Order: sequence, then C-alpha cells, then structure tokens
Amino acid sequence: MRDLHLLDAYRQTGSEIVRRFGGIGDGGCGMFEVASPVDRAPMRVVASTGGGWDHVSVSRPTRCPHWSEMEYVKRLFFCDDETAMQLHVPLSQHVNHHPHCLHLWRPQHQDIPCPPAWMVGPKDEAV
Repeated sequence: MRDLHLLDAYRQTGSEIVRRFGGIGDGGCGMFEVASPVDRAPMRVVASTGGGWDHVSVSRPTRCPHWSEMEYVKRLFFCDDETAMQLHVPLSQHVNHHPHCLHLWRPQHQDIPCPPAWMVGPKDEAV
C-alpha cells in the first residue's frame, strides 16, 4: 500500500474520527473522503494494515461503489506494481456490516496469483 500520508488531503481528522479510532491514523491507516470519479459524490474510504494484510473499504451512503470507483480507489491507495483483490467468499464466511461497502485486499508477504492475460482478452484491443 502507498504511504497514506501522500493522501492526507483526503484524510478525515475531526473529533469524531479521533473518538472512534483513537487518532487520525498514520502512514498505513486512516479514514478518507474521496470524490467519486463517476458523480463527484463523497466516498468513505477506510484503510488499514495488520495481520499481514493491507485493506481498504469503500462505501457510499445509498449504493455500492461502481467498478470504476473501486478502480480509482485502488490506484490511489495501492502502488502501481501492487495487485489488490476483491473476494467473494463462501456464504458461511460472509460478513456484512454495511450494505453499500466493498473491500480491496492485498496480502503483505506473498504475491496474488493472476491468470495469464490471454485468458482475459486481447490486451491491445480497444473496448
């Protein structure tokens, strides 16, 4: 994950944040408000590291983030050479604390396996 001090312009620092989290965060965690690239509405982004994982949650008040919003947040919070993933876990492991929140994950100590690009489609062909 990027050094989150690079995103301090988006960082939430109010007294409610300090009360809820015990501080405003640091280079690896914090709460941020980022404008959606779709409609400029605010998206709440909570970033954390711990337990061997980088984690970013993205939520909107009335709907789940779109793919382009998740991609935008991925590019902001993770380095260009890092792969991050969304997971679709078995129903028995599903947790939902917010109906309009999606997550990005990156293990810190191993690479995420990726399928070969040809299985996704031609790389040089425009959509």
